[in-house]
Amino acid sequence: QVQLVESGGGLVQFGGSLRISCAASTTIFSMGWYRQAPGKQRELVADITIDGITNYADSVKGRFTISRNNVKNMVYLQMNSLKPEDTAVYYCNARGATTPRFSGYWGQGTQVTVSS
Repeated sequence: QVQLVESGGGLVQFGGSLRISCAASTTIFSMGWYRQAPGKQRELVADITIDGITNYADSVKGRFTISRNNVKNMVYLQMNSLKPEDTAVYYCNARGATTPRFSGYWGQGTQVTVSS
């Protein structure tokens, strides 16, 4: 079992930046960020494998950067040029090599709100 704890969410103005963090209880194959806005389905934002292979949603490419520290068992999401449509609860995810996306372990979520 893997425990995940997110931090760093908050309120930011349009065009601003925010970095959110997730601490895992162990090292695992893939860690990532998903988000869910009111009335919307949960969406994959970005994930990263233990050897640094990244994947981004088209909606955040060029604006967000995911990174991880395998010594600290942490994953980060640097969010730049934020838009109101980025407003959502952001969930940290971790999964093993045989586990598909949208499954695995989940954090409690951290709220990111972007004002217009």
